Amino acid sequence: MIEERKAKDGSTSYRVKIRIKGYPSTSATFARKTDAKRWEAQTITAIKENRYFNSIESNKHTLAELVDRYLENELKQRSSDHQKYKMHLEWWKEQLGDYYLSSITPALIADCRDKLQQEPFKYTKDENGKNVDPVYRTNATVNRYLASLSIAMTIATNEWLWMNENPMKKVKKRTEPRGRIRFLTEIEQEKLLNACEQVNCPFLLIVVTIALSTGCRYSEVLNLKWSDIDFEKNIIRFMDTKNGDNRAVRLSNHPKKIIKKHSESKIITSEYVFPRKDGKAPLDIRKKWEKALEESEIKDFNFHDLRHTAASNLAKHGATLMELTQILGHKTLQMVKRYSHLTEEHTAKILDKMNKAQFSKKKQPKATTIK
Repeated sequence: MIEERKAKDGSTSYRVKIRIKGYPSTSATFARKTDAKRWEAQTITAIKENRYFNSIESNKHTLAELVDRYLENELKQRSSDHQKYKMHLEWWKEQLGDYYLSSITPALIADCRDKLQQEPFKYTKDENGKNVDPVYRTNATVNRYLASLSIAMTIATNEWLWMNENPMKKVKKRTEPRGRIRFLTEIEQEKLLNACEQVNCPFLLIVVTIALSTGCRYSEVLNLKWSDIDFEKNIIRFMDTKNGDNRAVRLSNHPKKIIKKHSESKIITSEYVFPRKDGKAPLDIRKKWEKALEESEIKDFNFHDLRHTAASNLAKHGATLMELTQILGHKTLQMVKRYSHLTEEHTAKILDKMNKAQFSKKKQPKATTIK
């Protein structure tokens, strides 16, 4: 309804009150009746389409508030990679934190996307420690930043009702190359393990050994707790993995030996196998890992490639694609098909061996002559 009001100075205003069953009442005042009617019609439509009150909220909250609420209440519910998501969201907060959610458009996010890729995030250093060559984020890394913000915005849209829609839906992701496979040669593996032993970090060699022997992810091995390791049954359990599942992998003799030695010599009392000094959380070993790569002179390699190395070694030693899927914790065969050529090589050797045993004593058929 629209009420006409007369002020003491003789001016006229029009107050609109909207009451719809099942929704909070709302009102606004206008100097012209045509503006009041237009607002009334638009608002009734927006309320019925569940857009109106979200619009009000998006004008109240900034992106900084969204990030803070997500980090406080939602991030802990994620199964893994907490530090990575936190790093991504804090970058977005630094870039757009002062903006109200109603002001964050796809174009604004796209500008930040471009900035992510165009600005170096670190530099390689020379022997004197001086910055030399800039290192830029890959398309895949940029897409992970976009995905982290999109997850938070989806919750703000669907659950908190702070936004009408997620603007990230209209932002184009970067094209990623086909699945990259980089794994260590035997010589590289030996050089890396030697470097890990020399780097000033008591956990690094053990962490890398576990990754190479089980094919686990960085977050899976760093979040290991002593309760996840069963020395009697020779089992190591990875809990709350990236796929949301738990999985158990056999703990073979060599990693078992060094983990047990580590358990007997531990100084810090903590539930974590690789704790930081206060024992309350896992240690971040990324800088020590990069130091080991530098010392071993291994190029174009990251921690996740240890997973590829483990998978490739398993395939070479006869693991089937189904077995790889189970060991690595994939839900489908699609992700392990990249190793199919290695399993095919092993299968070919088995067939050759079988055929040799089956037909070696058989006489060769005589050639047929057509007259």
